[in-house]
Amino acid sequence: MSYVDEVLERVIAKNPAEPEFHQAVKEVLESLRPVIEANEEKYRKEALLERLTEPDRQFKFRVPWVDDKGQVQVNTGYRVQFNNSIGPYKGGLRLHPSVNLGIIKFLGFEQIFKNSLTGLPIGGGKGGSDFDPKGKSDREVMAFCQSFMTELCKYIGADTDVPAGDIGTGAREIGYMFGQYKKIKSVYEGVLTGKGLSYGGSLARTEATGYGLLYLTEEMMKCNGHEMKDKVVCISGSGNVAIYATQKAQQLGAKVVTVSDSTGWVYDPEGIDVALLKEVKEVKRARLTEYAAARPSAEYHEGRGVWSIKCDIALPCATQNELLLEDAKQLVANGCIAVAEGANMPTTLEATEYLQKNNVLFAPGKAANAGGVATSALEMSQNSERLSWTFEEVDGKLKDIMVNIFHNLDDAAKRYGKEGDYVAGANIAGFEKVADAMIAQGVC
Repeated sequence: MSYVDEVLERVIAKNPAEPEFHQAVKEVLESLRPVIEANEEKYRKEALLERLTEPDRQFKFRVPWVDDKGQVQVNTGYRVQFNNSIGPYKGGLRLHPSVNLGIIKFLGFEQIFKNSLTGLPIGGGKGGSDFDPKGKSDREVMAFCQSFMTELCKYIGADTDVPAGDIGTGAREIGYMFGQYKKIKSVYEGVLTGKGLSYGGSLARTEATGYGLLYLTEEMMKCNGHEMKDKVVCISGSGNVAIYATQKAQQLGAKVVTVSDSTGWVYDPEGIDVALLKEVKEVKRARLTEYAAARPSAEYHEGRGVWSIKCDIALPCATQNELLLEDAKQLVANGCIAVAEGANMPTTLEATEYLQKNNVLFAPGKAANAGGVATSALEMSQNSERLSWTFEEVDGKLKDIMVNIFHNLDDAAKRYGKEGDYVAGANIAGFEKVADAMIAQGVC
């Protein structure tokens, strides 16, 4: 049995009932086969893949808090510190009812390679809770965040582990968590990113993941003989990533015609009105039915259906495994030329393989959505230097990073005879740096 197959078998046996983690590990290791086979004896002796797929440590803890009715509620908190061979652990905190250990591990594992691709000194980690901020008052969210940080603060620090936002964790939640950390530790340091501008946050951080997605997509299109201008784009999601991906796509001359949320989706053939979308989602925190009610050209549909609309570019920006094989078939039938992942692992393995076999340009999330963590690392740098850069400075650095990521993964794919396979290229480029660092630092 090959080394890759041995490790895949071991991961599944040691981590039962964690399908998302199994999927992430399989996708990475399968695409790394040519690299591992070329170094199999060395990597096996070093147990490199076993060390890479086993987190450094995992924390699971109780989060008690009191709701507005005086009732005590209890949620579960998680932090997985996966690999710090190239820098402090770095990865977001997801607040969503679907959160469990397997999802946090899949996200943390992906983060290792995503962070490596940025070229910045940050390792992989992830955390969160099954708490749902939707429908909660500000006071209830604060009560949860303070309780969550009271335990989490034992394991993080500016040079140890620097969490950030993710689904359900925006500026409000980061602010409450930072305040509690500061109170308990009596230290003012850049322990969280995604902070408000008044207390150490970075300009362009809010826009970074969505903007970065489009910078990489634009470069991928350009290097394959296409341009963004006048392209029709379908986007799923209506959170931070989707909103700013829509904004940047339209700045680049494309027309975005769909967005979605957990209950339905909107088709707007005249192009999504970003100002209205921000009003509905960022200010009112409302459903997309309100967007459709305020926009005569928009059609609202219940359930799934974003990928049924004819488009040139598809950008899944909602959540994991949202783009299925039947969706991929619909996109191909409708002439889609590019898919770039704005969320973490939003495309199933079967859908990814179908898109690639049908010559659709495909940029995986660990590359395409790395703009958020890249800008978080830039926020860490600003905090360390006690400086604040302009929006243009940060945005310029972000664009350079995303363009470089594309060329690094493109070059890696070509080196191993996989030209055009950007999934393999991203995994290889991210892996090589981490593997070199792990071997250089010995067995630890």
